[in-house]
Amino acid sequence: MSSMYFTEEHEVFRTSFKDFLQKEVVPYIDEWEKSGTIDRFIWKKFGDMGYFGLRTPEEYGGLDLDLFYTVIFLEELQKINSGGFAAAMWAHEYLAMTHLNKEGDAFIKNKYLVPSVAGELVGCLCITEPFGGSDVAGMRSTAIKKGDAYILNGSKTFITNGVYSDYLIVAAKTDPSDKYKGISIFVVDRSAKGVSATKLNKLGWRASDTAEIAFDNVEIPAENRLGEEGKGFPYIMQHFALERLIMGVNAHARAGFALDYAVNYMQERVAFGKSLDQFQALRHKIAEMASKVDMCREYNYSITKRLDKGSYVVKEASMSKLLSTKMADEVIYDALQMLGGYGYIEDYPMARLLRDSRLGPIGGGTSEILKEIIAKMVIDNKEYTPST
Repeated sequence: MSSMYFTEEHEVFRTSFKDFLQKEVVPYIDEWEKSGTIDRFIWKKFGDMGYFGLRTPEEYGGLDLDLFYTVIFLEELQKINSGGFAAAMWAHEYLAMTHLNKEGDAFIKNKYLVPSVAGELVGCLCITEPFGGSDVAGMRSTAIKKGDAYILNGSKTFITNGVYSDYLIVAAKTDPSDKYKGISIFVVDRSAKGVSATKLNKLGWRASDTAEIAFDNVEIPAENRLGEEGKGFPYIMQHFALERLIMGVNAHARAGFALDYAVNYMQERVAFGKSLDQFQALRHKIAEMASKVDMCREYNYSITKRLDKGSYVVKEASMSKLLSTKMADEVIYDALQMLGGYGYIEDYPMARLLRDSRLGPIGGGTSEILKEIIAKMVIDNKEYTPST
């Protein structure tokens, strides 16, 4: 790892987290992939070790560490070959908890953020809708003020942790007549009357629970609103840079894992009297793959550094996700080819890697949407600024 970005303390954390995953998580991965359910005990173990508080202030039980600890967290999760498990962990910490951290008041933070850091409560973020997709401003869910509460109606889909989480961070229109300034964000308890979830059957990310969620006249106490009424859209937008960079980091990490596995396999596999890594055609393919992984990795590290220093890296994070997820699909596709027939067998890791990676160019903003965002900034000189 580059000493330009990682200190000795970072590497100690990496070693410790890697050991934790091998001992506490890896033995259960295949079982969770089959059942589609992650046992609750592991959330508490993550919390006890402080892994859910990497970016949370110390006053709320966190460690308040720099963003490269998050990079290590993401990279090592990709190396245990379960995109679903990894997604469940980072969606809790970096999607749901980010809004608690940034927009929650002291009441919200003590009630939801502190037990989230401890792994006692699990959260999910509900933005995408069945008819909206990446069109956040076009959402149809409503939360209409009625006395000291809001009445929530509508539906969300493709929600990671949407079935088994304890609370939901939900975006809805508090003023349906206003496309952008009419959205607000709320914390909704899973036990609230009128909340229901249907588990979706996915191609990959099998260990995680992904849901379509319905809200039928759900009463939300006014104190459960996050931040100001009508500020939901800019709140959501300003956190997309982190989410996209996270998915870029995930992509280079899983591609690196696939590359390492392929190289190790090629060194052991013998054909026509020599190991596969001695055939020039395969060696040159590996060279191309390694170059792509390293280029994305180094770019992602540089953008992490800028984001950690406070830069608003909308364009750069969008580029990270766009190119890194495309690269990961290509590298993993080629890595599977290196295994020949064994690459197509479920007992080897490549089949799962290929399925899990395919979500990269879709989730968190499709590649098509990202291209238009980048085009606006490059061609039209569009500028984005954080709302808070």
